Amino acid sequence: MELTEKTLNSKTVFDGRILKIMVDDIELPNGHKSNREVVGHPGGVCVAALDEDNYLYFVKQYRYPYHEVVTELPAGKLEKGQTPLENGKRELKEEVGAEGYSYISLGQLYPSPGYTQEIIHLYACRIKSIGSQNPDEDEFLNVEKIHIDKAVEMVLNNQLPDAKTQTAVLKLAMLLKSGKI
Repeated sequence: MELTEKTLNSKTVFDGRILKIMVDDIELPNGHKSNREVVGHPGGVCVAALDEDNYLYFVKQYRYPYHEVVTELPAGKLEKGQTPLENGKRELKEEVGAEGYSYISLGQLYPSPGYTQEIIHLYACRIKSIGSQNPDEDEFLNVEKIHIDKAVEMVLNNQLPDAKTQTAVLKLAMLLKSGKI
């Protein structure tokens, strides 16, 4: 069965600093017409940074859409002119003050494929050094170290609800357990 939907027309209804919203007229595989609301996003990056004792560095920050403080791995949106890995290194330095080494890709995550084009690139690394944070002027973060085993437990107990954090923690834990890292 053919699954591809064909775009007939696309209209931008909002073009903001981070998000772009389009309403697309489409043709379904059965020939019927419909529409799709699509949120354009530049993409993001997330870094699971482990120290020598297998503690991960997390940031706690207030996330306005949820009206709560969320514990998550260092992350941010992709900046033009930088690779996802370069963006990840920058975010780790800004948010935690850490420099890493032995970076590996943990793959990509589609956070909500029903309506957004966002792709989050996931990485893991070991921490080489810790210095001072240098967050963006509108970012207010607290850094917290959590052992990888405790982080897995927190994911399983719904204490880390952020999707990118859950995915990176669980993938990294499996790679550590299998001896691939």
